[in-house]
Amino acid sequence: MIPMRVFEKDIEPCLQVLRKGGIILYPTDTIWGIGCDATNAAAVQRIFELKKRAESNSMIILLADERALLHYVAALDLEVFNYLDTVTKPTTVVYEGALHLADNVINADGSIGIRIVKDEFCKDLVLQFRKPIVSTSANVSGTPTPKCYSEITDEIKSGVDYIVKYRQDDTTPRQASAVIKWKNGGQVTVIRP
Repeated sequence: MIPMRVFEKDIEPCLQVLRKGGIILYPTDTIWGIGCDATNAAAVQRIFELKKRAESNSMIILLADERALLHYVAALDLEVFNYLDTVTKPTTVVYEGALHLADNVINADGSIGIRIVKDEFCKDLVLQFRKPIVSTSANVSGTPTPKCYSEITDEIKSGVDYIVKYRQDDTTPRQASAVIKWKNGGQVTVIRP
């Protein structure tokens, strides 16, 4: 018998909520995030409303592996993988030409921020969901980003449909990912180091 991983009990409730167009509060490979089905515009809209965030401020999505990028990015420049092999910090890449996602999760210029997660919980969740999941910081826009679960406000907690129990007791301060913009041809612009 395969031993159950610590987070296993959270996966099924998350999947049920995501499949119904709900939103979750969950630990990512960086900070705690608010997430939903990145292909469901109504779910994405709920996150904008919960965060009191202007729709012009885009959100990122999480994927479980590099192959999935081929489905969500037009004309993917494979050189990006060589670049990502050189970074140690979780890095979100803004790609040109987003495909097959909710319109309101795509930037006005047609780009999308995507992070390939290495965190076991996130990777397992995305793989089992079989779609990208939105990831945005668990705070109201304009307020400090919580560095651990205990810093997340009740306003955010009460606005989601499921809160993951895994890592709630972890008080290790976490940081948001690095963010770069990748242009085909290998031109990199650092947005957030």
